[in-house]
Parts: sequence; C-alpha cells; structure tokens
Amino acid sequence: MKADENYPTPHMRQLFTAILKLRNEKEAAAFFRDLLTIAELKEIANRWQAVKMLGQGKSYVEIAAKLGMSSTTVTRVAHWLKDGLGGYKTLANRIFHK
Repeated sequence: MKADENYPTPHMRQLFTAILKLRNEKEAAAFFRDLLTIAELKEIANRWQAVKMLGQGKSYVEIAAKLGMSSTTVTRVAHWLKDGLGGYKTLANRIFHK
C-alpha cells in the first residue's frame, strides 16, 4: 500500500520523534494519557488487541464481540494489517510472534 503523499506531515514526524524518546512504560502511560482522552486510549488499545487476535486466527465477529467494537473497525484493522505500511506487522512480529 502506498502512503498518502502528505504522510507523514512535519508535525507528525515531530510527534513520532517525541514518542521514540520515551524511556519506559510509565513514561509512555503518562505521555499518552496527557495526549489522548481515555476513550481514545481505549479505542487504540482495542485496535492493538484486534491485531493480536487476528494473528491468533480469531474471527471478525468474535473480535468485535470480545472488544466491543464494530465489525467495520475489525475489518479496517485487518485491512491495514494485511495491506498497510507494515507498522502492525512489524510490532506484532516483535511482540506476539516471538
């Protein structure tokens, strides 16, 4: 999948660089809590769990029900896992498929 020609923007690059400066889970938790609402954090965490569950071969329906997300969101996560820029795959391989 080809990235949007405007992605990432300079502001996004600055954010990504800042994230790479986090030293541990405690710093990450504090940073992301300041950056995002609890609802946004839950949504992002659920998408990450969907990546994990897709890798375990769970069905879209099972994932949607377990995580309380729409089947459309599960489908979107699966699409980006399969045909995205490789971000999901890279981290899933490092964390879930050791």
